[in-house]
Amino acid sequence: MSEEDSDNAATDSQTENGELPVIQLCGLVEELSYGNSALKTETEMFEKYYSRLEPRDHRIPRLSDLKLSAAEFSQFRSRRKSKARAGLDRTSGLSVVQKLELVQKELEDTREEIRHMRANAERDLQHHEAIIEEAEIRWIELQRAVHEFEKDILKTISKKKGSILATQKVMKYIEDMNRRRDNMKDKLCLKNVSLKVQKKKMLLQLRQKEEVGEALHDVDFQQLKIENAQFLETIEARNQELIQLKLASGNTMQVLNIYKNKLHRAMEIYNSLDKEILQRNELLGKIEKETIQAEEDRAKAHTLNNRLRKQLAEFRAPQVMMYVKEKILNGELEKTIKMWERKVEIAEMSLKGYRKAWNKMKTSDEELQTIRPPGK
Repeated sequence: MSEEDSDNAATDSQTENGELPVIQLCGLVEELSYGNSALKTETEMFEKYYSRLEPRDHRIPRLSDLKLSAAEFSQFRSRRKSKARAGLDRTSGLSVVQKLELVQKELEDTREEIRHMRANAERDLQHHEAIIEEAEIRWIELQRAVHEFEKDILKTISKKKGSILATQKVMKYIEDMNRRRDNMKDKLCLKNVSLKVQKKKMLLQLRQKEEVGEALHDVDFQQLKIENAQFLETIEARNQELIQLKLASGNTMQVLNIYKNKLHRAMEIYNSLDKEILQRNELLGKIEKETIQAEEDRAKAHTLNNRLRKQLAEFRAPQVMMYVKEKILNGELEKTIKMWERKVEIAEMSLKGYRKAWNKMKTSDEELQTIRPPGK
């Protein structure tokens, strides 16, 4: 504190005599800011230690907690400067030994707080690990129960919807589950009773050991401490191994899940490829049938083409006069065909008339026979 006051007095005397250069002012500001930060840290540590020693009602308010205006702060600063100028020779504050003791005390308290925090964190970590392990066990049991329910009940229900047998199976499954839970509850109650008995026995043994421990010597205590330290080291090593095994198990589960996902994707690809192969085989069969049909059509077309080529090769054009005679003969034949068709139509018309006359004669004859008496 005396060094700061002397620096302030020196700077004030220099400012009264004349202005300083900018470089010196910057260096002075940097040096003062560094000293102020160190003093601020030291003051916070002193206030923390003082707050531990003093009761809460008799504490002096901190300077950082006071809300001063700009005018009040300037007055406070001018009074502080005047006091510093008046009493430069007077030294007030803690000695180096006292500061060292205070810092050591603060360091021990900080280490104690860290140790308590670490112990609490380890306790919380063990508690959460136990909760996670219990949740994993319950999740595995739940998955097993769901798998058994789907395997035993849902398949039969999906096959026989609305049947009495499915309802009976569901009720039987629920009764079996309740019976299993009752049996598990009884087992846990018996286990709890046995654990309570063991706890009483261990407490009794511990009390006896404490009573006997009063007669033990320092050597026995030292031996017990050594054994305790060895056991603690063994427990720590086992805990580290357990943590490593848990980490390895977690990594193994992650790798297993990755390979399961890969296997699932490979199975999906295999199923899709199998379906595509079946479709391609069906398409290949259709193409082969069409190919055979096309070959047969090609063979038929080839034979027809050969026959037509042969006919074309053997074809000879007739002479002109023969063609004209055949054409005239064909026209005459067509005229005779038309004439005979007309004659046939006339004959059919006359036949129809003759049939009508015959039918009339036949009906009249039948009527005369019915009218004529039977004796004549």
